[in-house]
Amino acid sequence: MLNIVVLVSGGGTNLQALINAQKNGEITGGRISCVISSNPNAYALERAKDDNIPTVVVSRKDYADNDSYSEALNAALNEVNADIIVLAGFMSILSKSLTDKYQYRILNVHPSLIPSFCGEGFYGLKVHEAVLACGVKVTGATVHFVNEVADAGAIIMQKAVDVKRSDSPETLQKRVMEEAEWQILPRALSLLCEGKIEIDDGRAYIIE
Repeated sequence: MLNIVVLVSGGGTNLQALINAQKNGEITGGRISCVISSNPNAYALERAKDDNIPTVVVSRKDYADNDSYSEALNAALNEVNADIIVLAGFMSILSKSLTDKYQYRILNVHPSLIPSFCGEGFYGLKVHEAVLACGVKVTGATVHFVNEVADAGAIIMQKAVDVKRSDSPETLQKRVMEEAEWQILPRALSLLCEGKIEIDDGRAYIIE
């Protein structure tokens, strides 16, 4: 049984989706063994405690730069014997040393169909504001492996969501979470735990 460590910074809605999926038996081959937060006040910590999942705080504001923060995060991950890492609303970019160490073992969910509306600066409502400003008719979510470049790792799974004329950034964000993010993140995590994701020439493929 692999140890899944979830990294969070805020409300933890995607963490809750993972906890619910685990309770429902939808994640096999691994278990959420710890939640690590970059923010000591993150509500995600309460969600973890409510489900008796151990928590650790490695506060970003306590470190001068990203490299020193990544070193502290690496020490925490070693301490809890992390096998697989999931970024669930985690607001810090991981260093190359950390992404190299956990190559193809770190997952992230992004609220758009990568390569559209992604990369540095595209997070939270900013993504959905950009989607609406461009007038695209379809958006969605992407689960991908994490490397040192924001949102540039191998794509594992995507799910499309229609954009409605009446949408605001908030309504679109909610629908993308409910119809896409919360569906494909637990599924991709389970596939990774089961060893059913294959890498070929830097691309990810699901083994049927």
